[in-house]
Amino acid sequence: MNKPKILIVEDEEKIARVLELELSYEGYEVQKALDGLEGFKQFQEQSWDVILLDVMLPGISGIELLRRIRANDLQTSVILLTAKSSVEDKVSGLDLGANDYVTKPFQIEELLARIRATLRLNTKSIMSEDSQQSWLNIADLKLSEITHEVLRNENKIDLTPREFDLLAYLLKHPRQVLSREQLLNGVWGYEYYGDTNIVDVYIRYLRNKIDKPFERALIHTVRGVGYVLKDAK
Repeated sequence: MNKPKILIVEDEEKIARVLELELSYEGYEVQKALDGLEGFKQFQEQSWDVILLDVMLPGISGIELLRRIRANDLQTSVILLTAKSSVEDKVSGLDLGANDYVTKPFQIEELLARIRATLRLNTKSIMSEDSQQSWLNIADLKLSEITHEVLRNENKIDLTPREFDLLAYLLKHPRQVLSREQLLNGVWGYEYYGDTNIVDVYIRYLRNKIDKPFERALIHTVRGVGYVLKDAK
């Protein structure tokens, strides 16, 4: 498993070095930049999981650097390191898309907790996006090629591997009339030399499982052509 990558943008060398040592000890891959321009250069050159960004920086300010980061990247987590009295900087930073802030002087345990929290949120967000992208769906029918789940109206439907492959193929071509030959080639493969009636047999199996128990049919026969998966309300 790859180590999370953290970029420290902090002009106080002693603080930057302490953060580098502590974060490396915790198992993170760490690099540091001592001014805003160097921080922006490193941001552009590599991808990061978290950027620790001091607000008061030479070159360009932390707030301006955050603005530039968010103009290019909405995903990377940014935690601001702010002075105790800089309420305006905190508000500006959060408005510009910072994920969190820590007020100086801070305890390293607090910062580590904030980093862990933002990494967990990132992971959940990515998993959520992947989960959404993995579902093929039409109407109230959905299929996941990752988990091999099939749901209709949130009811789980058990399919054989071949039934699953046939339904997945139909879902990848919604509202498209597919001939038996197309289905045979797409699901059974070009090497299949059997009878094309096998398509009709498996369409019947699918209908018994995903259509008959529910109010409306999704698999429709187009006479003389083949089959189509559509929501014909």
